[in-house]
Amino acid sequence: MTAPRPADPPSEDLSRLAALHGVATSYSPSPDRSVAASATAVTLTLAALGVDASTPGAVRAALAAREGELGARLLPPTVVGWSGSPPAALAALPGGTRLRIDTEQGESRTAADGLPPGVHRLTATTPDGRTATAHLIVAPPRLPAPPGRSYGLLVQLYSLLSRRSWGMGDLGDLAELAGWAGRSLGAGFVQVNPLHAAVPGAPTDPSPYRPSSRRFPDPVHLRVEDVPEAAYVEDPGRLRALLERSGRLREAVLHQRALIDRDAVWELKREALELLGEVPLAPGRRAAYCDFLAGQGQALEDHATWCALAEVHGSDWHRWPTGLRDPRSAETAQARNGLMDRVDFWSRLAWLTDTQLTAAQRAGREAGMPVGIVHDLAVGVHPGGADAWAQQEYFAAGMSVGAPPDAFNARGQDWGLPPWRPDRLAESGYAPFRELLRALFRYAGALRIDHVMGLFRLWWVPQGHPPTEGTYVRYDAEAMLAVLVLEASRAGALVIGEDLGTVEPGVREALRERGVLGTSVLWFERDWDGHGRPLPPDGWRADCLATATTHDLPSTAARLTGEHVELRDSLGLLTRPLEEERAEAAADAGEWLSLLSRLGLLHGTGGGSDTSSEEAEIQAVHRFLLRTPARMIGVWLPDGVGDRRPQNLPGTWDQYPNWRLPIADARGRPVTLEDLAASPRLHALMEVLRDGGP
Repeated sequence: MTAPRPADPPSEDLSRLAALHGVATSYSPSPDRSVAASATAVTLTLAALGVDASTPGAVRAALAAREGELGARLLPPTVVGWSGSPPAALAALPGGTRLRIDTEQGESRTAADGLPPGVHRLTATTPDGRTATAHLIVAPPRLPAPPGRSYGLLVQLYSLLSRRSWGMGDLGDLAELAGWAGRSLGAGFVQVNPLHAAVPGAPTDPSPYRPSSRRFPDPVHLRVEDVPEAAYVEDPGRLRALLERSGRLREAVLHQRALIDRDAVWELKREALELLGEVPLAPGRRAAYCDFLAGQGQALEDHATWCALAEVHGSDWHRWPTGLRDPRSAETAQARNGLMDRVDFWSRLAWLTDTQLTAAQRAGREAGMPVGIVHDLAVGVHPGGADAWAQQEYFAAGMSVGAPPDAFNARGQDWGLPPWRPDRLAESGYAPFRELLRALFRYAGALRIDHVMGLFRLWWVPQGHPPTEGTYVRYDAEAMLAVLVLEASRAGALVIGEDLGTVEPGVREALRERGVLGTSVLWFERDWDGHGRPLPPDGWRADCLATATTHDLPSTAARLTGEHVELRDSLGLLTRPLEEERAEAAADAGEWLSLLSRLGLLHGTGGGSDTSSEEAEIQAVHRFLLRTPARMIGVWLPDGVGDRRPQNLPGTWDQYPNWRLPIADARGRPVTLEDLAASPRLHALMEVLRDGGP
C-alpha cells in the first residue's frame, strides 16, 4: 500500500520559489519512484519560513524579491571554511574585494588563509564601495579517528537500577557502571539514552526523545546522596523518610514487577532537593556555582525561568498569559523577579546535574576508557517546552518534524517536534546549534546524533495535516557539519550518527568525509544491491558503531527465537497473517545463524556444556561483529542477561510500557547493577569481546 499522489502539485513559479528557499516539491520513497509534494504543503512550509505564497500574485512577488535578493547578495549570512583551504564563497566576490576578518580570538586579519578554527566575523568591501558582513565558521577538515578499536555497553539509564537507586537508574549508577565496565570488562565506552530535561507535570511523557530542553539535562537523574549539601540538611529525619519511600519505589520495581514510575521518583527527589537547596553553599561550592551561572548565561536564565513559570502556569507556554509567552517581554522580566527563588532553585539543579554528569565521564576515563560516556542528542524538542519558548525565533511555527510515507508506513510519521528554521540558523551563525553542542560536550566523550540525516534535510508536516501532506526542507549541511566538527574537535570527542533507515544519496559519504561515524545494526546489514543475503563481515564499513540491536528494536534473544513476532501479534500490530510473519522472522534468523555457523562462530564461551544454545548464538552474533572492521562495537546491556523485551515498541503508546521497563533476565526478573556485575552470563559474553577485541 502506498500513499496516493497529491492532486495539486506546485505550479512552475511555486516550484522555483520553493527551490530558492530549500523547500522540496517532490521526494523519492524508493530509487525508482518520485512523489510530488502538494501545493498546500509547499505553500504552508514557505509561510513558516516567512514567505507569502498564498496566491499566484504573491508567489510572483516573492519570487522576484528572492531572486533580486540573491542576485545582489555579496555573501551568504554564514560562510564555511575548512582549515587548510579558503572558503569557497569568497571565490564569487568581485576582483579587488577587500576582506577584514575579526577572529574569535580577538585578532584582525585581511586574508582568510591560515585562520584558526572558530566562528569569526567577515567583512567584504568591493571596489565600488558595497559592503557585506557574514559569520565565518572555520573548522578542522575532519574529526580524528577513534583512539583504536573499542567495545562498550549500550543502556537506557533509567532501566539500570542499583540497590541505591530511587526507583530508576541515576547518575550515580552511571558512574558505577562506567568504573566497573572500564576496569573489569575492558570496555571503552558506555552509551546512554538522551538525558535531556523532560517536560514537567504528571503524567510526564516517559520518552527521552521528546524533551523540554536538549540544552540542559534532567535533574531526575541526580543521585541525591552524592550532593555534598545532603550531609548538612537541617532536618535529616525528613531526608531519611524520603530515602525510605524511595526504597519502597525501588523494591516495587525490582521485586513486585512494578513499572518504573518517573513521576513518583521525581516527586520524592524534588522534595529532597528542596531540602538541600536550603543549605547554604560553602565558599568553594558557591564560587563554582557562580562560575557555572556566568558560563551558561542567558540560556540558563531562560531555562530556569521557564521551569519556574511552568510551576505556576503549566508546562505548555502557549497557554500562559499573553505577556509571558515572550521570554524578552517586560511581563516575563517582572515575573522572573517575583520568582527569583525558584529561578535560582532550577539553576542550581542544572549545576548539580552537570556536575554529576561530569563526574560520570571522569569515572569512565579514570577506569581506562578511551571514550567514556557516549551521550545521545534527540532530534528535537517538545513544542510546549523550555527550548521552544526561549528560542521561538529559531523554530518554524505551525510545523512538526516527521517522516514521509514509505514501504513500511504508508501514512508517514509525525513526531510532534518543531523544526529549526534554516534561514534563522544561518543568520545567527548557527548560534543555537553551537551552544547546544558545546553544552553536551562538557561531559561527553562522544555524542550520538539521533536521525543524523536531519543535518541535511527534515520532513516538515504542517500542523493539522497528516504526515502525507508534508515536504522536505533542506539545511546547509556543510555549515551544520562544520559546527559539529568544530565543537567536537574542541572537546576532543567523537561523533556517531544514527543513519539507519532511508538515507538520501551522498549523506553517508559526506559524514564519513568529516570523520562522523555511522551506525550499523546486524539485522539490517544485507547485500541489498545483490542477492539480499546477510552481508559477510568483510563487507561492512569500518567507520561505524556496530551493534546487534538498539532501543527501538527487539532484543537479540527475542530476534533469534521469534518472540518479537508473538509480542506484536498479542498487541494487534501485525499487518499480515501471523504465520507469514513467523515464517519471515524464522527465515531471517536462520540465514544469519547459517552464516555464523559457516564462519565457525557458533560455540559457547565461559559456560562449558551448560551454555545454552540461545546464549551461544548471542555470543556468536558478537563474535561476528568482532570480525567486521567496525571501529566501535556496542553490546546492548540487556542482551548480556537474556532480556526478551524491547525498551520501546514503535507504533504503540498505551498498549506497551515503553521507556518504563527495568533490565531483566531471560525469565523477566529485574536485574540490578550489582547483579549484572556478578552475572556469569554477562561476563561470558564480554569475554568474547575481550578475547577477540582490541
